[in-house]
Amino acid sequence: MKNVLAFIGWLALPLAAGVVGALSTNPGDWYDNLTKPEWTPPKFLFGPVWTTLYAMMGIAAFLVWKRRNERPVGLALTLFVVQLVINAVWSPLFFGIHRPDYALIDIAILWVLVVATLIAFFRVRTISGVMLIPYLIWVSYATALNFSIWQNNPAGLIIL
Repeated sequence: MKNVLAFIGWLALPLAAGVVGALSTNPGDWYDNLTKPEWTPPKFLFGPVWTTLYAMMGIAAFLVWKRRNERPVGLALTLFVVQLVINAVWSPLFFGIHRPDYALIDIAILWVLVVATLIAFFRVRTISGVMLIPYLIWVSYATALNFSIWQNNPAGLIIL
């Protein structure tokens, strides 16, 4: 029963981060009017892709957590939670306050944290690291997309 509850908890955690992002995501006219690269995916693709990635992340974290009696997992799971927080912040920055510049900074930090989490997961349980590879690929793509949108929309220049 403990494993079932833990599985549900680890699965729910990244899905909750996704909900935070979804609640602040209302692309609307602002997003539609941005200059975006030709390789921008259709809007309908984002929901299924992120849901799949969040589920894989939760399963990967659960598998790492299950190794807690065999190996030190604290760093791996701490990195996982921190990157989830940074992940959840991106949508409010980009869609909520219409700041592709701040979102670009956020997603660059996220990318570094995903790499660190993936490496930490690999060290604990190989399959968990493998399960984060699609997430890293998607975040890499999203980073390039965010950069292109920032670069092609002068109103999104960084103002610090």
